[in-house]
Amino acid sequence: MTNKTPKPSSSSLFDMSTGFPPKLSLKPDQIRYCIQALNFFKSKQTNDQFSVIEQEFTILQDHRMRESEVNSSCSVAKLHVNCRKNRYSDVVPFDGNRVVLDPCKDHRPAAMGYINASFITAEADPSEGVSRFIATQGPLPETFEDFWEMVLQNHCPAVVMLTKLVDHHRIQKCGDYFQAENGPRLFGNICTVTKKIATTDSSLVLRHLEVNREESEDSPLPVLHIQYPEWPDHGVPYDTLAVREIFRRLCHLPSSKGPIVVHCSAGIGRTGTYCAIHNTIQRILVGDMTALDLVNTVSTFRSQRMGMVQTLDQYVFCYEAIIDELKDLISNSDIQECKK
Repeated sequence: MTNKTPKPSSSSLFDMSTGFPPKLSLKPDQIRYCIQALNFFKSKQTNDQFSVIEQEFTILQDHRMRESEVNSSCSVAKLHVNCRKNRYSDVVPFDGNRVVLDPCKDHRPAAMGYINASFITAEADPSEGVSRFIATQGPLPETFEDFWEMVLQNHCPAVVMLTKLVDHHRIQKCGDYFQAENGPRLFGNICTVTKKIATTDSSLVLRHLEVNREESEDSPLPVLHIQYPEWPDHGVPYDTLAVREIFRRLCHLPSSKGPIVVHCSAGIGRTGTYCAIHNTIQRILVGDMTALDLVNTVSTFRSQRMGMVQTLDQYVFCYEAIIDELKDLISNSDIQECKK
């Protein structure tokens, strides 16, 4: 008889507490990086309605990819066999960095392992302390199995969901691909089991899931699913607290664990905004001060997935969340010591 590998203890995998996570314990050099970055970002928050930040976003918009360039760079997404896998026909992944599923898992070989998802990173060779991302759309019923196949194949430790299933106009923004309550769920050949659900003080919904292929002898993949349903489509949250809480719950995951999946509805606006915040803070903490160039970060993201950070409000929110987290990180630190 084959012995199954013991399942990991669910209590040791993820912090499921409902309070705001404690701030990171920083080394003196990290405090110096944070102070330098904070002063730089705050200098752009002027009283004349963020004019410098507005100018930066205008530069980004002026350099958007033309429709002809998009069409020539997204040939797999535009294949007829794949069209039904796209929630929005005008938001599709580029051929060069799309997530490719194992073709043997797809019943339609001509689909070329297609899923509407893109690998995202701002660095050519990110350090272990800087997360990699997969940015994707809110799954459709016909792509639920594809979504979980992607999570399994890439060993993704966490999924960040920045949308409700249905908005206040009763328009579906995302399919219910996790179906958390009432026991195990089967999506094609993939089984998901919800081990625990908790709602935090900032209205995040935490779900500890275990994902595996049916009949597999392997240990299931533990996945932390974090849903922030109150982030409005095309808009920004009332404050930065919940977004910074997501960062606190995920920033300790080493890059080698696999990319973090981030999605909203289209997988570009709210998704791009969160990725920019998370990525910038982590790069500052490892001493990569090129992270201070937020225009370059967003531009790099847009070269990997069209339209990342869609609106001026979202771009301004990036600054606000980064500044708030940097302030929190250096509060009560021995600044005099770090200046020596």
